[in-house]
Amino acid sequence: MDFTFNLYAIVLILFGALALLLSYYIYKKEGGAVRIFGLLMLSSAIWSLGYGFELASPILEQAKLFVDIEYLGISTIPLNWLLFCLKLSGKERWYKQKINISIQIAIAIIVTLVVWTNDLHHLHFKGFHMDTTGDFPMLALEMGPFYWIFTIYFYVLLAIGSYLLITTFRKSDPIYKKQNYSIIIAAFIPWIANLAYFFGFRPFGDLDITPFSFIITVFLISISIYRFKLFDILPVAREKALELMQDGFAILDSKNRIIDYNSAFRKYLLDFKENKIMGTQIELLFPDQQKLLALINERQSGKTELKVQNSAGSFDLEAEIKTLNENHLKLNSEAVIIKLQDLTALREEALKSKSQTEELQQLNQLKDRIFSIIAHDLRGPLINLSEIIKMTSNDMITIEEFKVLAPTLSRDISYTTDLLDNILHWSRSQLKGYGINKVFFDLKSMLVNEINYHLPVAEAKKVQIIQDVFPGEMVYADRLMIQIVVRNILNNAIKFCNENCKIHITAVYKTDGFIELCIEDNGIGMSESVLKKMFNGEGASTRGTMNEKGTGLGLVICKEFIEKNDGKLIVKSEIGKGSSFYIYLPVDVK
Repeated sequence: MDFTFNLYAIVLILFGALALLLSYYIYKKEGGAVRIFGLLMLSSAIWSLGYGFELASPILEQAKLFVDIEYLGISTIPLNWLLFCLKLSGKERWYKQKINISIQIAIAIIVTLVVWTNDLHHLHFKGFHMDTTGDFPMLALEMGPFYWIFTIYFYVLLAIGSYLLITTFRKSDPIYKKQNYSIIIAAFIPWIANLAYFFGFRPFGDLDITPFSFIITVFLISISIYRFKLFDILPVAREKALELMQDGFAILDSKNRIIDYNSAFRKYLLDFKENKIMGTQIELLFPDQQKLLALINERQSGKTELKVQNSAGSFDLEAEIKTLNENHLKLNSEAVIIKLQDLTALREEALKSKSQTEELQQLNQLKDRIFSIIAHDLRGPLINLSEIIKMTSNDMITIEEFKVLAPTLSRDISYTTDLLDNILHWSRSQLKGYGINKVFFDLKSMLVNEINYHLPVAEAKKVQIIQDVFPGEMVYADRLMIQIVVRNILNNAIKFCNENCKIHITAVYKTDGFIELCIEDNGIGMSESVLKKMFNGEGASTRGTMNEKGTGLGLVICKEFIEKNDGKLIVKSEIGKGSSFYIYLPVDVK
């Protein structure tokens, strides 16, 4: 090859070689945005070296060969510039999508292939000739249609990258001022140079000064990297850190205007558009939070709690105020930082924990009560029965005396049986994995069986049970559980009725998919306080009108069993007037 080196060619070759070495060093030693910058420097180095040797080539074919080499760098510069700016501004998720990066790489390859095969179609360059009118021979190019298409693409990617840089650095703090200025100035140098060449401002004839401008750009950014430690303190690092924080942060200036915030802070605001938050007075964003505004206006560091409600929901927040008058940043000394910590989940968890603790305490109390009943009420009747049997066996009492004691023994055994039934059924329902066998069954037939079971006791006490339920009224529940509920309520009704009282049982359909089963008596009734204690198992057993024993467990079991069957139990009672038990049972699958 024949070369005639001139000053421009020598400058481009020397700086291109230096850029080539630096690109290798940066790519191997660094990572992240710096590594992408190494690729950008490599593209610029290839362009500079190729153009340098083109300027030193006096022969047309030799110059065209170096034009082909140049386009290895020219076609990849816009791509690498965009990737660099995306990484620097924290938008790298764009090029991590395979389709996006694949399209850009494909464009670079197509541009290079079009240039290399230009002699076949002349789409990129219409013609070439050597211009010998200047100080040295220079290749003159006549541009084709594809050249203008690529130029538009080139400018679009440069513009997007520059826009990303400007928007990123516009919101950054003053601590990044030197880095920001160096990169923005470096970014606009190639624009100025290329636009000058494009519009015909060519002080050096056909000499394209764009490669020279890219050399200046990469070296300015290199200085920023190692002089200002550009990538040691990245604005985007600060942006990412704030965006990743779950707590809301905002910075106010001396006039209480928002000058910076993160996305978590925006979540707690009223329905403000994002572009209207910056520069807005804090009073407009939190109009009803007087304690918060007082701390901010008085420039006092401290904490306060506030409740915020917007379209996203209701939030319990803790606001921490920090003034900047004690730090050494070069910011307004009256600036304020607001940190909003969401306490909603913590408080919900605390309430849930409190509820579980209370429920556990109630279960423990109920368990203790059951053991107390077993130890006292269950043991007593069995001991009495055992002693009477021994005395009868030893002829210590006569048959007539035994007949006198028999009614009392019968009541004790009946009481003990009911007690054991309740304890066993309740205990089984508390077992892990205990299943509820819900079926459709006829409510009337179940009620008739229970009434017949209690009829002897009711007749002995001269209590009338009136059943007014139509046959065929079906409910969907666990039949055994509902049977236990009805048995306990009927037993209580008889227990607390005087002679000649009435118990009235009715059932009606409700519009919300339930049957209302009502067991009403005109007995002695209960006070509200007694009723409340009986439902949670705290109340002591109350004897009936004929001194019948009770355990106090019946209503606890009734309430739990009804709720497990998706129903509800409501009790209304008044002393001297009687009690009404309303049982709501579903008529279909819930």
